[in-house]
Amino acid sequence: MRLVRSMVWVAFAGSMALGAVAQQTGWVVKPEWVRAHEEFLASDVMQGRGSATRDEEITATYVASEFMAYGLKMVPGMSGYLQGAEIVAPMLDGHATVSAGGVTLQEGKDFDLLNSPGKMAEGKLLLVAVGDIAAAKVERGAAVLVTGVADVDAALNAYGGLRRKGAAVVLLVQAPGTENLLGMLGGTTRTPIRLADDPAPLARPTFVLVHADAAAKLTDGSTVSVAVKLLPDAKPRRTFNAIGYLQGTDANSGTILLTAHLDHLGVGRPVNGDAIYNGANDDAAGTTAVLELAHALAAGPKLKRSVLFVCYGSEEAGELGSTYFGKHSPVPLKDLVTNLEFEMIGNQDPKMPKGVLLLTGWERSNLGPTLKAHGALLGPDPYPEEHFFERSDNYALALQGVVAHTAAGWGTPPTYHQPSDDLAHLDVPFMTSAIQSLVEPVRWLADSDFKPEWVAGGRPKGRE
Repeated sequence: MRLVRSMVWVAFAGSMALGAVAQQTGWVVKPEWVRAHEEFLASDVMQGRGSATRDEEITATYVASEFMAYGLKMVPGMSGYLQGAEIVAPMLDGHATVSAGGVTLQEGKDFDLLNSPGKMAEGKLLLVAVGDIAAAKVERGAAVLVTGVADVDAALNAYGGLRRKGAAVVLLVQAPGTENLLGMLGGTTRTPIRLADDPAPLARPTFVLVHADAAAKLTDGSTVSVAVKLLPDAKPRRTFNAIGYLQGTDANSGTILLTAHLDHLGVGRPVNGDAIYNGANDDAAGTTAVLELAHALAAGPKLKRSVLFVCYGSEEAGELGSTYFGKHSPVPLKDLVTNLEFEMIGNQDPKMPKGVLLLTGWERSNLGPTLKAHGALLGPDPYPEEHFFERSDNYALALQGVVAHTAAGWGTPPTYHQPSDDLAHLDVPFMTSAIQSLVEPVRWLADSDFKPEWVAGGRPKGRE
């Protein structure tokens, strides 16, 4: 295939413009274009593109400038290519304490504070082994110290299980495999972040990772208190979505929405001396897919349907950019034919056929099978237990009825939320091939009358 492409380019080199070649021979996504986006987005100078930071705004501005260069327009009714939203969140001073039975533990020295509602939390301490959580009798408002947690997934599952049981404080005893849990959650304590025009969310339990020697000082039945202090004068921050618009020829045929998120975790806890969480795969790779599909479709002939390209901000902070877009979409949601999100397409998943991306919620609608029939390298998600369909930006729109799915590469890569998610760990040829496989199927979708539909029982009705 590469030889054929090379021959095509040689035959036309010097005699026709790139746009004409694209229209007559089929668009070719170049790996150097893919790598160029990643070289900028995942560079150390971008400091990990932290949610609602200046680096995120720079990233959104870069994406918007690329949209402009490809010939995309502002959506009618917008005055620019960026959609800004104000967010608020309490900021802590980093000096929390855990007190129990006359013992006081210090943040950073004895424990990491992973999540806090921004105020004191306390409860009577109960010791539970991780394997006994499902059967444990946990009083609402209790503090639970969990032992035997061996990896990050088990830690998050334990927290989720105890949250559902009504625990006020969840303390995990640190073990090999959980040391960088704070880094994987963004490097700083998570607090109730929200859009400024949303009500405050329900507070989640305080979540503490306790060093093993410190945990040994906590006694069953004592009252545990976690005290935090807010930083003064916390100011609202802004997050940004980058939006480009390719207008179709038939205003009544609807709009295709192609999306990714452009933020990552920023600078966090060092791992092997590296504190920058570059997010080359998560989700500079998805952002690159949106950019190169915009590049391809804008260079081709006019399409029947309009195509909206959106790269969201603050996904890592709780899908805030996509939530804001869903509430303030410049295109009525009823006019959205479908949404295809791109997330972490930077590596081949070992459970998928060679070269194939997984599509979350494959069985929920006819979108995936139809795109596959038109040449897209897509297949069913082999990780149903991970609930990836509900964990990406597609879900906010799916809850509002839009047939929305996420295309992804390796669902559980070892670089996930690590500083090692950098350019050196990307498979650029795989990315390029995956994006290439979607150009003509998406072009067909935007030029057809086919409208994806949920299968019976496939449309989500709430958080699952």
